Amino acid sequence: MNSTKRLWLLFALVMVISFSVLGYYGVKIYQEAPPIPEKIVNSKGEVIFTGEEIKDGQNVWQSIGGQEVGSIWGHGAYVAPDWTADWLHREAVFILNSWAQKHYGVNFDDLNEENKAYLKARLQKDIRKNTYDPQSKVISISGDRESAVKALSDYYSRLFTNDPQFDKLREHYAIPKNSIKEEGRLKKLNAFLFWATWATVTERPGAKISYTHNWPADDLVGNGPTKDLLAWSGVSIILLLFFVGVMVFYHVRSGEEESLPVPAQDPLIREKLTPSMIAVKKYFFVVSLLIVLQVVLGVITAHYGVEGNGFFGIPLGQIIPYSVTRTWHTQLAIFWIATAWLATGLYIAPAVGGKDPKFQIFGVNFLFIALLIIVVGSMIGQWMGVMQKLNLIDNFWFGHQGYEYVDLGRFWQIFLLVGLFLWLALMVRPLLPLLKRKVEEKNLIILFLISCTAIAMFYGAGLMWGRQTNLAIAEYWRWWVVHLWVEGFFEVFATVVIAFLFVRLGLLKTKTATLSVLMSTVVFMSGGIIGTFHHLYFTGTPTAVMALGATFSALEVVPLVLMGYEAYHNFQLTKSSKWIADYKWPICFMISVAFWNFLGAGIFGFIINPPIALYYVQGLNTTPLHGHTALFGVYGMLGIGLMLFVLRSMYRDLTWNDKLLKFTFWSINIGLFLMAVLSLLPVGVWQAIESIEKGMWYARSAELMQQPQMITLKWMRAIGDSIFGIGTLALCWFVLDLIFKRKSRTDRSEMHLVDKDLEKESVINN
Repeated sequence: MNSTKRLWLLFALVMVISFSVLGYYGVKIYQEAPPIPEKIVNSKGEVIFTGEEIKDGQNVWQSIGGQEVGSIWGHGAYVAPDWTADWLHREAVFILNSWAQKHYGVNFDDLNEENKAYLKARLQKDIRKNTYDPQSKVISISGDRESAVKALSDYYSRLFTNDPQFDKLREHYAIPKNSIKEEGRLKKLNAFLFWATWATVTERPGAKISYTHNWPADDLVGNGPTKDLLAWSGVSIILLLFFVGVMVFYHVRSGEEESLPVPAQDPLIREKLTPSMIAVKKYFFVVSLLIVLQVVLGVITAHYGVEGNGFFGIPLGQIIPYSVTRTWHTQLAIFWIATAWLATGLYIAPAVGGKDPKFQIFGVNFLFIALLIIVVGSMIGQWMGVMQKLNLIDNFWFGHQGYEYVDLGRFWQIFLLVGLFLWLALMVRPLLPLLKRKVEEKNLIILFLISCTAIAMFYGAGLMWGRQTNLAIAEYWRWWVVHLWVEGFFEVFATVVIAFLFVRLGLLKTKTATLSVLMSTVVFMSGGIIGTFHHLYFTGTPTAVMALGATFSALEVVPLVLMGYEAYHNFQLTKSSKWIADYKWPICFMISVAFWNFLGAGIFGFIINPPIALYYVQGLNTTPLHGHTALFGVYGMLGIGLMLFVLRSMYRDLTWNDKLLKFTFWSINIGLFLMAVLSLLPVGVWQAIESIEKGMWYARSAELMQQPQMITLKWMRAIGDSIFGIGTLALCWFVLDLIFKRKSRTDRSEMHLVDKDLEKESVINN
């Protein structure tokens, strides 16, 4: 059996075993998720909340932005509190103060340590006990908790409406007045917030840990790190060190890659451009505009963190509140990056196949229009949902689903899924004839088509939850989309595409590329699939999920230790021949991908990856630190690099504005770095210290986040943001100038079309 067949077998084993584990524990999550009762009653049997109110309350929470306005169980936005940590602490303080006043005539904080310890033990005995009856499906709570629930329901109702006493707090939380406009929705929201908080402190049947593994940390209620959490954190670090050593040993033992003589001239200089390949340029026009729009929305969203609902004195929050701008900011990141990658695929497939199948250009243009409709339609629907212009059912279908990165309504999800399968068909059709001819690139093409199929299929995981699905189950499927779809199969797709590009440039042998891509895919997927669980430590999942997530997610970091070698290899390519210098900036963006993969995905990713670390920092600014440097730093830079590769191929005879591209490259990278180290990192570290010392509730509180020094650190972000924003504007200018202002010059598309009929079709369709 040759090495290629062995790698294919290993790839198949990794996929089958990993998805079997993922599926098995998915079933466990369904079985052991925090139960939603039919009703919650007091000690007299009187109904406080019904199950329907809890489920409808989840929909109310989603309608105001869900995870885009504060967070639940640590997942979501960072300006408003984590509502479960906030409710839990306020409930504990309310009960302790009521007991202290009743028995000692003072507040809890004024008691001596002995009396404090007594009341805390009493509170924990009451609040941690699991009173859910699986037969009657009823949760019963004490009279003291009922009083706390009533007080907190009043507090949150006033916060989300227009009570003037809460104006300052709403500004700190970037929540506009009357976020909830119907009184009936307020009780439902409170029902959901209480249930979600109940899960964080109520012990699982037969265990001494809560449904969320004692998250959030709060000493008053007895929530602290467990032995399992500490043990599996140690395992993850040991495994990381071990497999880093294995990877380095393997790399040294393998030696240098076989060198290939660099062609005397660019092999793509005479490549035939088909009409559908030329039509792809409109995708990159939209990509460049979406990048700028996403950055503008990011600037507004970040500013809301210091000015609440205003933007330099303009009451912008009344028109587009924080939850809307953050939704659009995160969603557009996915849209433009995915569009850049999908467009690259639309270019590569016929380039490899050599011609357009029938109706290929029609499909490319139709898909383009469909994607525009999805982007605009979903954004309008999200605005209408947050502004409370839709009922709860319509909001689910056309408005705001409230789940970060998959906020678009169900109708738009289905529309996008159909578009992805159309894209898949456009990928497959040009390449099928090559498979029948058994060309040298067959293995690469098969892996390319597997990744394309996975991109289309795995977005369908976003349809696996319903309007009122238990949050723990919805989170399981959400991370199938965010982790497996975005970070998993798109990564494989990009790896194959880059290999194709280097093979077609004559810089890499087909066999070498095939083995390299297969090995990279096996290594990444070995940790990446089961590593999905590291997002689910504290979302109502069983302990085994934490153990598997900690173990396998550590393996995801292992390949990143050799990113410096990859970066050096790519840098050397730019010097290997005069004509390769024309590809300098696409390759430079690939080099930056290696840097951000190491720093953003590797270093900043691993500091929040071990369970003990994530226990204290989940939902703090250490998460957007990793998110920005990994999502834009890796996937965004890669999307830009792929776009520039394609445009370089399209406009091969044109001299590019190297000065503008140099400015663009360094502005974007330096800006992103300064954004991370001047603001996100120090804010996240400060919050982490406070979380360890006082609890998650304080780390996310207005009391901490509005301190003058903290505000200064938030403003420091403006330095990096400004440099970064100027860089994206320069990139947009470069792309628009290339596409529109150079039409009068002869480009390669008019020189090398296969025949006049194809040339006419290209002109008509463009």
